[in-house]
Amino acid sequence: MLVPAGILVLVILGSIAIDSAVVLLAERDLANRTAATAGDIANTAIDDEGFYAPTATVGLDARKAAAYVGLVFAPDRRPVGYRRWEGDVAVNGRTVTVVATAEVDLIFAKAIPGAAGSTTVESRSVATAQGG
Repeated sequence: MLVPAGILVLVILGSIAIDSAVVLLAERDLANRTAATAGDIANTAIDDEGFYAPTATVGLDARKAAAYVGLVFAPDRRPVGYRRWEGDVAVNGRTVTVVATAEVDLIFAKAIPGAAGSTTVESRSVATAQGG
């Protein structure tokens, strides 16, 4: 009688470990995406008016940054296993901050009564444009 109960406990612990790994990988994936997006914006979304002005200051264009984040985190481009995701950007001079939130599907938790079928992960990355 104890062997079947022990096997059930091992199966549940294994499912918890796999779902935890899914969440960890989703967090890392989202962190990589926000870091790459922030770096891309810092390198390419230069404010043309400020750059070509007589004072030649380097700054970032908030409209370009918001458009890029909208393309990267578009609802129809979400990875497999993500229920939904959204990105937001804040530009302050040369510094850009990208924040992304995603709802990730869990694999085995749906089968456990009372457990949620998904969880939310969030990532934030900051990049600064260098130059004059």
